[in-house]
Amino acid sequence: MNKKTKVLIVDDSALVRQALQQLFATDSSIEIVGSAGDPFAAAEIMKRIVPDVITLDIEMPKMDGLTFLRKLMTQHPIPVVICSTLTEQGSDAYMKALEYGAVDVITKPKIGTKQFFEESSIRVCDVVKAAAMTRPRKLSARPMTVQPKLSADAVLPKSRPRTTTLQTTEKVILVGASTGGTEAIQSFLQSMPLDSPGIAIVQHMPEKFTAAFASRLDTICRITVKEARDGDSILRGQALIAPGNKHMLIKRSGARYYVEIKDGPLVSRHRPSVDVLFRSGASSAGKNAVGVIMTGMGDDGAKGMKEMHDAGTYCIAQDEASCVVFGMPQEAIKLGGVDKIMPLRNIPGAVVNYCNR
Repeated sequence: MNKKTKVLIVDDSALVRQALQQLFATDSSIEIVGSAGDPFAAAEIMKRIVPDVITLDIEMPKMDGLTFLRKLMTQHPIPVVICSTLTEQGSDAYMKALEYGAVDVITKPKIGTKQFFEESSIRVCDVVKAAAMTRPRKLSARPMTVQPKLSADAVLPKSRPRTTTLQTTEKVILVGASTGGTEAIQSFLQSMPLDSPGIAIVQHMPEKFTAAFASRLDTICRITVKEARDGDSILRGQALIAPGNKHMLIKRSGARYYVEIKDGPLVSRHRPSVDVLFRSGASSAGKNAVGVIMTGMGDDGAKGMKEMHDAGTYCIAQDEASCVVFGMPQEAIKLGGVDKIMPLRNIPGAVVNYCNR
């Protein structure tokens, strides 16, 4: 029998705690070991049982979530998933939480349609189970069956790479990541030169948080980083981050590549989906693309990378040692869609060298 993931919920709202309990109840592999209204109550629970994962609110009485997170990570690191509202202030706090060691973020559950509940359940449960597989760093000083797991067919029909369009030598870099990907993407982009080929990235992240993520990266990278908008051109020296809760595809018009942002169902349990981005890359870029699949739980991007590989794309997978969760890269490797497996630190150089051939 597989071990259950023990979760401690920490939120000052009784309604939010109840909603999270209802979401976790949809997955028989998750066990709720406690529910606390503030960090002090959480600490008392942790004296009796140590959870595998903590879901943590940011704004709470007695001690705010960021202070509690920092104390936790300096004394007894436990995987933490931030449960936050979608406000600009919350987005800034989320970026700070990442610096303190939080694994991921989920949005606070709210009353909605049946589809909303189903999609929220999938997202929340997957994030928590992925977090339980991570190894948090110490700071110094029952599975869902309500909704089928859709492939990229649900958003973009599979087609052969175009061979009769205007030829172009312009390269495009396509990147996909999930759990642990925020740090991996930051490391990757900070190493890219000013004249790097245009980059399109799917990182599993809720809506509005992707804007804060892109904005922060833009301040610390030499290249320009922005949240993608429908119709944005893929330009040299620029990286486009797929907006949360939207799929992103690349398209080609003549010699120009651009992105299309669109709605659609969850694909490979995600929106945005790496499989959708990679399938579009196979169709629109083929040999002119470089694909990179990074750390993350599950298999999103594996089939899409195999399609890119078969279309002539040079494909790289992050190795197990440098991944927080070796899920997505491992699945891509199993399908035979990867040309090279390498540590995160070596990927930027390998991408640039290939593009400069």
